Amino acid sequence: MSTLSTLFHVILLIAVVVTVFNIIIFVHELGHFWAAKWRGLQIDRFQIWFGKAIWKKKINGVQYGLGWLPFGGFVALPQMAPMEALEGEGEEGGPERTALPPIQPLDKIIVALAGPLFSMLLALLAAVLVWQVGKPADFIATTEIGYVLSESPAQKAGLRIGDKITEINGAPVHGFAGSLDSITERIILSRGQQITFTVERSGESQPLRLSSGFETGKSRWFQRRGLRQIGIEPAAAVLIGAVVPNSPAAAAQLVKGDVILTIDGKPLRSLSHFSQYLREQNWKTVHLGIRTAAGGDRGVELTPKRPLMPAGSDPMVGIQWDASGEVDIRIVHPEPIRQVRDSLRMMWITITGVVARDSNIGVDHLSGPVGIAKMLYQLLQMENGWSRILAFMVLFNVNLAVLNMLPFPVLDGGHITLAILEKIFGRPVKARPLEILQTFCALLLISLMLFVTSKDIGNDIGRSSRTRQEVVFPEN
Repeated sequence: MSTLSTLFHVILLIAVVVTVFNIIIFVHELGHFWAAKWRGLQIDRFQIWFGKAIWKKKINGVQYGLGWLPFGGFVALPQMAPMEALEGEGEEGGPERTALPPIQPLDKIIVALAGPLFSMLLALLAAVLVWQVGKPADFIATTEIGYVLSESPAQKAGLRIGDKITEINGAPVHGFAGSLDSITERIILSRGQQITFTVERSGESQPLRLSSGFETGKSRWFQRRGLRQIGIEPAAAVLIGAVVPNSPAAAAQLVKGDVILTIDGKPLRSLSHFSQYLREQNWKTVHLGIRTAAGGDRGVELTPKRPLMPAGSDPMVGIQWDASGEVDIRIVHPEPIRQVRDSLRMMWITITGVVARDSNIGVDHLSGPVGIAKMLYQLLQMENGWSRILAFMVLFNVNLAVLNMLPFPVLDGGHITLAILEKIFGRPVKARPLEILQTFCALLLISLMLFVTSKDIGNDIGRSSRTRQEVVFPEN
């Protein structure tokens, strides 16, 4: 791909990300707008993003615009609680607003509730589309341990390669990763200082209960804190994708499509298990049991080479591994209600994890607009990117709807709370104290968004999935 076409591709992806993000905001604010029209409220502005408008146009008395703070959007309704701290001063400010007739608490509740309602309806629409077109499962179904890192909490707890985990902290697990009930997610979201595993082990008549500590990856002050891990990997087929000419694998007559089933007569559970065993054998020749692409079985002798540098590198055998079978990417068609229910459950677990003292999930693990945009960009570059985007829209809109219903000033739930209090006491909250409270809460919300955005940006600084290193072979 040429540089020009690559640049065009990147620009197109960014444009799609911005469009998707703004559609989500627009639909939410459209709910407020239509409800306000229905209830006869004065509408000053309809703006995507907060702050002073960098683009605006007035149509039929309503100013439509685009703000400079990419944190959401709003419909300016002077008969509701004032929101200048987030919305910025409009052109219609001044004594003219005082002449507007007051509105009933019920009208305020309906208008405030319409935004979350429209977000939830958009989530349901996206869920129906996912149900029809399908999405990748992105799920690791096995619960078998394929590798235990040396000196890890898992090894110290007594977990072994080949163990099948059936429960974590008394709750059944389904799969290794890809759902809230899978092993990886249950470890990350666990509470307390110990994690209890129930495992089935070959040769044991009864399940074993093992208690493990955990580790968290190191991070710097501008990065997100590391998540809980215990040092295990799932069992997976050790599948050969390609063989390097004149390599130890080529000498052993290994070919693309071969699956390594055993090593020196012992079952092989994962690629990490394979590399670990070769290191433990101090580069000696090993016997491999192979299942060929045609379904036959054969045995070969493999003698790995030791790289000259860097020290500690994996034994070199000249194989490019095929990891396509590790994650189930079959297209599935989950029912819409199930998608929404799972999104609600994920949100509840996240929120309770953030506020819990014995959890490693914190505010720094939340994502702001930058993090969401990065995620959308990554999803679009993957296979079946559009269906992944639709699935993400289900989760995001459910989150948007529920978070906006929290009884926090400047959120829709805050407007509903104020309207209920007005109905109970027979008069609205005094304007001056409310303005101070709204400004304080707005600044608090902006500070939170800036904090999580700093983590969105800082988390990638100084980190990479794998450090690129040149491996030097002996010349013999």
